[in-house]
Amino acid sequence: MVTRVFVEKKQGFDIEAQQMLSDLKGNLGIQGLEEVRILNRYDVSGLSQEQFAAAARTILSEPNMDAVYGEDFRLPEEYQVFAMEYLPGQYDQRADSAAQCVQLLTQGERPAVATAKVIGLLGSVSAEEFDKVKQYLINPVESREASMEKPESLEMKADVPADVARVTGFTSWDGEQMKAYFGSMGFAMTLSDLEFCRDYFRDEEHRDPTVTELRVIDTYWSDHCRHTTFLTRLNKIDVEQGALSAAVEKALKDYLALREELYVGKDKPVSLMDMATIGGKYLRKKGLVPDLDESEEINACSIEAPVTIDGKTETWLIQFKNETHNHPTEIEPFGGAATCLGGAIRDPLSGRAYVYQAMRVTGSGDPTVPFEKTLHGKLPSRKITTGAAAGYSSYGNQIGLATGQVTELYDPGYVAKRMEIGAVIGASPKANVKREEPVPGDVIVLLGGATGRDGIGGATGSSKAHTEKSVEVCGAEVQKGNPPTERKLQRLFRDPSVSTLIKRCNDFGAGGVCVAIGELAPGLRIDLNKVPKKYEGLDGTELAISESQERMAVVLDPKDVEEFCKKAAEENLDAQVVAIVTEEPRLKMEWRGDQVVDLSRAFLDTNGVTQNAEAQITAPQGCDYRKSVPACLEGKEGVKALKANMARLEVCCQKGLSERFDASIGAGTVLMPFAGKYQLTPEEAMVAKIPLLHGETDDATAMSYGYIPGVARYSPFEGAAYAVVESLSKLAAVGADPLKARLTFQEYFERLHDVPSRWGKPAAALLGALEAQLGMGLPSIGGKDSMSGSFESLDVPPTLVSFAVSMTKASKTLSASVKEPGSTLVLLPIPEDENGMPDWEALKAYYRAVLLHIDCGDIVSAGVVREGGAAATVLRMCFGEETGFRFAEGLTKETLYAPQEGALVVELSSEADLSADPALAPVVLGHSTSKGDVKLGGEKISMEELCAAWMGTLEKIFPNNAQPVPVAADVPLWEKRERRAPAIKVAKPRVFIPAFPGTNCEVDSARAFEKAGAETEILVVKNLSPKDIEETIGRMEQAIRRAQIIMIPGGFSGGDEPEGSGKFIATTFRNPKVAQAVTDLLETRDGLMLGICNGFQALIKLGLVPYGKITEPKEDDPTLTFNTLGRHVSRMVYTRVTSVKSPWMAGVHAGDIHAVPVSHGEGRFVADEKALEKLIENGQIATQYVDPDGTVSGDIQWNPNGSVCGIEGITSPDGRVLGKMGHSERKGQDLYKNVPGAKDQWLFESGVKYFK
Repeated sequence: MVTRVFVEKKQGFDIEAQQMLSDLKGNLGIQGLEEVRILNRYDVSGLSQEQFAAAARTILSEPNMDAVYGEDFRLPEEYQVFAMEYLPGQYDQRADSAAQCVQLLTQGERPAVATAKVIGLLGSVSAEEFDKVKQYLINPVESREASMEKPESLEMKADVPADVARVTGFTSWDGEQMKAYFGSMGFAMTLSDLEFCRDYFRDEEHRDPTVTELRVIDTYWSDHCRHTTFLTRLNKIDVEQGALSAAVEKALKDYLALREELYVGKDKPVSLMDMATIGGKYLRKKGLVPDLDESEEINACSIEAPVTIDGKTETWLIQFKNETHNHPTEIEPFGGAATCLGGAIRDPLSGRAYVYQAMRVTGSGDPTVPFEKTLHGKLPSRKITTGAAAGYSSYGNQIGLATGQVTELYDPGYVAKRMEIGAVIGASPKANVKREEPVPGDVIVLLGGATGRDGIGGATGSSKAHTEKSVEVCGAEVQKGNPPTERKLQRLFRDPSVSTLIKRCNDFGAGGVCVAIGELAPGLRIDLNKVPKKYEGLDGTELAISESQERMAVVLDPKDVEEFCKKAAEENLDAQVVAIVTEEPRLKMEWRGDQVVDLSRAFLDTNGVTQNAEAQITAPQGCDYRKSVPACLEGKEGVKALKANMARLEVCCQKGLSERFDASIGAGTVLMPFAGKYQLTPEEAMVAKIPLLHGETDDATAMSYGYIPGVARYSPFEGAAYAVVESLSKLAAVGADPLKARLTFQEYFERLHDVPSRWGKPAAALLGALEAQLGMGLPSIGGKDSMSGSFESLDVPPTLVSFAVSMTKASKTLSASVKEPGSTLVLLPIPEDENGMPDWEALKAYYRAVLLHIDCGDIVSAGVVREGGAAATVLRMCFGEETGFRFAEGLTKETLYAPQEGALVVELSSEADLSADPALAPVVLGHSTSKGDVKLGGEKISMEELCAAWMGTLEKIFPNNAQPVPVAADVPLWEKRERRAPAIKVAKPRVFIPAFPGTNCEVDSARAFEKAGAETEILVVKNLSPKDIEETIGRMEQAIRRAQIIMIPGGFSGGDEPEGSGKFIATTFRNPKVAQAVTDLLETRDGLMLGICNGFQALIKLGLVPYGKITEPKEDDPTLTFNTLGRHVSRMVYTRVTSVKSPWMAGVHAGDIHAVPVSHGEGRFVADEKALEKLIENGQIATQYVDPDGTVSGDIQWNPNGSVCGIEGITSPDGRVLGKMGHSERKGQDLYKNVPGAKDQWLFESGVKYFK
C-alpha cells in the first residue's frame, strides 16, 4: 500500500517559496504573481500505519517548522497548481535519504519512497505565463511534470530486457547501407571509423558484431576517452603574416626542432596532442623534472615531495587534476557540475591520494540577461550558472572537500556552451601506494555505487556536435552524483592497510565498465551479470557503458579479495568481484550466458581511423586586448571610470558565488577565499596544508589558474602564453615559488570541422603554452581537452586555462589584503620582448626578485592584474580592511585599466625600495590611507560607493544581502562557572564519534580531541541491510558506554535530507538502546556531549539542547533552520563568549572574541520569546555572532544566517551538552591567516580537562 503525505514550511521558514516568488517575478517577469506555495510530496510503501505516522512526524517533517497534510489535501481553488518529479531512473537524493532514514527508524527492510514538489501559484497568472513557469522550473533533461494521482505501487515496472542483438549482415554492407545504419545510430565515431569496424569484423573476427560491441567501440574511441581531435594528424600548419607572426613562427620552429631531437627514427604524427605533451617530455629528458612520479598507472598529475611531520621528513605523492563537464552542465546544470567535481576527485583518489582542496573555474554567458533573450533550445544563462553553482557546491560540501577558489569568467562565447572546470589536489604518503602490473588470474572488484541508466552515452554525448534538436534527446547522458558514497571511498582509500592491497585502480568516469575496467589490463573477462544494479531492466549494452558515478575498479591479488571486501563492508560500501585478468589480450564481456563483447586489444587500441587536417594560424586583428582600455570606459574619466570599471561583469565581486562552497573543511586551509577583517579581498591562489591524520606540518600546496578570454580572443598564442604567466604570478603573490611549479592545462575550443583557420586556434594556443614551458623550464605534466564548444553557429572563445601547483610553507604564505594605511603600492609590469611576448629569462629574474623581497619583508601583500587592470587590483586589495587609497598623479588610463595579465601589484613595507632592483621596473600607483575614500586625478569617491558598485552587479544572481534581524534582547555576560566535577576522573578520556552517511568532519574532530589529550573512537554507521543497522546500533550503544564524551561531528548526514538537517543522526539516537546509553552517560556518569554544525542540528532535534535530555519534538521548541540568505554560507565569523557556565568554556572568559569558520545552509537559530528568556535566564546562550568590535549583530555581514539575538551556540541547563554552528574543530597553526582574530576557543582542551 502507498501512503501519501504533503509537507509545507510554515511562515517564516518558507525561504524556498519566498525565493521562488522573487525569481519568478524578477527574472521571469510574472508580475501578477502574489504568492508561491511549495509542498514536498512523499509517497511511501512498505510501512505500517504506526511506522508511517512516526516517520511523518520526525523524519519527513518537524513540528516547529513544518505543516503536514494528509493525502486528500488540495490547495484552494484560487491557486494554479502543478507538480514536478525526477525522471524515472534519475537519482533523487531526497527520496534515497528519506528511505534510509526511515529504515534506521524501523530497523526493517528499506521502504520505497518517491518524492515530488508541488507548486501553487496565486495571483493574476495567465495560462501562457503558467506554462512559462513550468518550462522555467522543469528541465526535461532530468525532470518531468508529475501526475497528481497517487500511484497504486512504487515498484519500478521493468520489462525483462531482450537479448543483445547481432547486427546481421554488417560485414557485407556496402557504402550506402553503412551510411544509412550510421545515420540511424547516433554514433560519436565517424563513418570511416564504422567502415573500419566492418573490415575488422569481416577480416579478423569473421562474424557480425553485437550491438553492444559497436556501442563499446564507439565509447572507447570517443573524443572524450581517446582524444580523437587532439590525435588528428596535422599535415600542414601555415602561419599568416601580421602581428605576432614572427613569434608564432619561432614557436613552430622550436616545436619541430624538439620533434627531431625526441623522435629520431619514429613516425609520430604532428598533432595537437603532441604539441600539448612534448614540452614535458623534453624537459623530463633534460633532467629538469626530477620530482615527477612516473608510472604505467596514469590517474592524475603526480609529483613526489618531501613532507616534514613533527620533525620527521618522508616522501609524499602530490596528485592534481583538472576535469571538465561542459556538455552535461550545459543541459543539466546541477547534476553536470556536481559530477564534474566527483569525477575530478576520483582521478587522484584512484591513485590512492586523499583529495583535500578544489578550485572551480567556469565560463558563462551574461547571467543578468533577461529570460526573454535566451536562445531557443538553450537554458537561460542565469539558470545554468546558479544551478551549476548549487550542484558543484552541494557535492563538494557533502563529500567534505575545501574549495579554495571559485571564479566565473563571463564571455558571450560561453553561451555556445558553458565551461565547467573542477581542479583538485590530493596527497598521500608514497608508502601507501603500491603499483604493480596486473597478471593473469588477478581479480577485479567493482567498489561503490550501483549501475543505472544515468550517464549512458556521456562520453560519446560530450564528443558530438550539438544543435537545438540534439539537446532535446540527451538527458540520459548526464550522470547523477552521490557524494556520501564517494566520501566513503575517500575514507577507505586513506587506510594504508587497504590502499596497499591495490595493484591498480581506475575510476568509473567516461565510458563506464567498458573503459574503467577495460583499461586495467590487456586481457579481461568481465561478467556483466555481477555488476550491481540500481534497478532491474538494464540490458547488456547499458551495463557495459553506463557512467553511473561513485564507482571504482580495483585490481587485486586473489588472496587479498576477501580482506579487501571485508574492509569495504566496514566502510558501508558494496564490493563485488566482476572480472578477472586473462592471458589472451582480448576484452570479453558475458551477459546472461551470451558473449556480448569479444574484441582484440590490438583493434581497440588503434583508436579508430586516424583523422587528417590542416591548420592555419591567422594573424590577430585590431588592438592588443592585453594593452587596451576596455571600450566601455571610453569617454569616462576619473572616479566615474573607476566606478564603472569595478561594476563591469568581468571585474565585479563574486563573493556571493564563492561563499556557497565550504572553504575550511579538513582544517588545512591557510588562506580563506576572501581576506581582511571584512573578508572582501579575493585571494590570488589557494593554499592548504598537506592533509594529515596525525601530527603537524608546515608543508602546504599552492594552486592557481590563469586565463583571460579577451586576450585569447585577440590571439590564442598570446593568450595561452600569458595564461601560464598569470598562473605563475598568482603563486608568487601568495609567497610560493613559481619557478618550482608544475603545470596542467585545460583546452576548450570550438568544434573544428574541416576548417584550417579553426584548427589554427588550438594549434596557436598550444604553441604559446609550449613557448612558456620551454622559456621557464616548467613542464605541463597533464591536462584535459574538450573540443566541442559549439552550438549552431556560436563558438566558445579559444580557451587554454593554465593551472599551476607548487609546494610552499604555510608559515610563509602571503595574503592580498593591504595591511595598513600609509603603505605604498607599486605595479611590477611583466618584462616583454620586442613582440610583446614575455621575456622568459627576464621573467625568471623577476620572480626571483619578488620572492627575495617577500622573504626579507619588503613586500607585505600582493595582487595580480587581470580584467579591470591595476586599478581594480588596488581596490580589491583595499576592500578587505576598508583602507582608502590615493592614486599617484599622472597615471595613464592604460596603466590603470588595461588587463596587463600577470603583472603584480605589491604593497611595500615602510623601509622598502624596489627601484634599485634591476629585475623589476616598479610603477608607483599610490598609497593606502585610513580614510574611507579613494582619490584619483583630483576627484574623490567613497570606498563604500565603489564597493557597492563592485558588489551590486551580481547581487540578484548570487546575493550577499538579506534583511537585518533585530537583536530581540540584550544578553548579559554570564561569568559564573559551574564547579561540578565528574564522579570518576580519567587521565585520557575516551570520545565517541559516530560517522553517518554524509558526515565529513569526523577526522577533524578526532584530531582536535587527540591533540587535547583524549582517545577517540570513530564508528562508521552501516546501513546497507537490516543486519548492518542492528549491528551498528549494538556497537554504538557499547561505544557510548565506554566513552566519557560524545562528539557529533559536522557534515551533511543523509545529504541534509529529507528537507532538513540532522535527521539521520537524531533518528539513530532515538533508538531506545542508544537513547538509554546517552541518558546514562549524562545522568549517572557525568559525561559530556558536543555537537558542531550538523551535530548541533541533531542535538536540537533530539532536545539535548536546550533541555539536557532526549525529548519528543514540540511546536514551540527552539530550532535551527535555513539561512535567511537562502544559500549555504562559508566564511569566518566573529563570535563572543557570552556564558562560561559550561565546562566546555573553561579555557576562555566571558566577553572573549574569536574568529571561527562556519559552513552551513541551515544555521539560523529560531526561538520564541518565552524560550529565549529562559535561555538568557539560565546562562545557556554560550556564544553569539558579533562584529569585530564585539557588538552582537543582526546584520548579515556578521550574523551569517539571521539567527535570533545572534545566537551561535547554546548549552543544556547544566552546561554539559554544547551545540554550536561554528567549526571550532577546524583549528591549527597558520590556518585562515588572512582573516585577523584569535581562532582557538580551547573547547577540546576544556572538555578533556574536565575529567582530570
